[in-house]
Amino acid sequence: MELTAPVTGGTVWAEDSGGDTLPLVLLHPGVGDSAFWDPILPRLTQRHRVIRYDVRGYGRSPKTTTAFSLAGDLTAVLDHFGLDRVVLAGSSMGGSAALNVALDSPARVAGLALVGSGVTGYEGLFSRDLMARIEVLAKAGDMDGLIALSLRTWAAVGKDGDPQAVALLRSAIPAWFSNHPHLTRDAPAFDRLGELRVPCVLALGEHDQPEVVRCNEEMAERIPGCRLVRLAESDHYPTLREPEKVADLILELCAGLG
Repeated sequence: MELTAPVTGGTVWAEDSGGDTLPLVLLHPGVGDSAFWDPILPRLTQRHRVIRYDVRGYGRSPKTTTAFSLAGDLTAVLDHFGLDRVVLAGSSMGGSAALNVALDSPARVAGLALVGSGVTGYEGLFSRDLMARIEVLAKAGDMDGLIALSLRTWAAVGKDGDPQAVALLRSAIPAWFSNHPHLTRDAPAFDRLGELRVPCVLALGEHDQPEVVRCNEEMAERIPGCRLVRLAESDHYPTLREPEKVADLILELCAGLG
């Protein structure tokens, strides 16, 4: 079921598969919208109630005109659906939101499945050179240049033009700039990861940016009992590169929760 979920000062597009099992909430990365999860969605919905949504400005969600935070919107979506206890599966930007909610509302999060996750409070996740090149291309209005740079940076494994990654990037890139004046950074979480007390699996693509790999390795060391899984054939798009393995990891985590 597709619907509109209210968030502070706006709305987001959301989808709820329905069901009465422990809900699984999917949180997409900044390099795509909720279609990032399409390759594994059928397997997940066979066993679980699955909810996903597009962050403001991404995919089918309207642009924002008011200040917001990623964790704040996630909390608003959980409230809208009346979800008191969930499993959060987050990739990159989505992983960052999941971690903040897990730290601030620990009773609400039964488990964490992180895929190439970001985390607030970690320095050096994006190089200054990369950000400078993005800024130059953005000022020139060069969408093709932004996509080409993004493919080289986050989609190193892609072949034959990588149409799925290109489609995700075309959906995501406008949101980078429409959200920038309004996005409020959530509180630093990296130094608090040791406070987490929920089952956690963290999957990283071995062809991802070195900064992302290093960050995820350090995160796994800090999260008590975290299971670190290295995806040998993945970059920053594991659901495109190794969908069965990603689905297995999420389903195994959920199965372990009963």
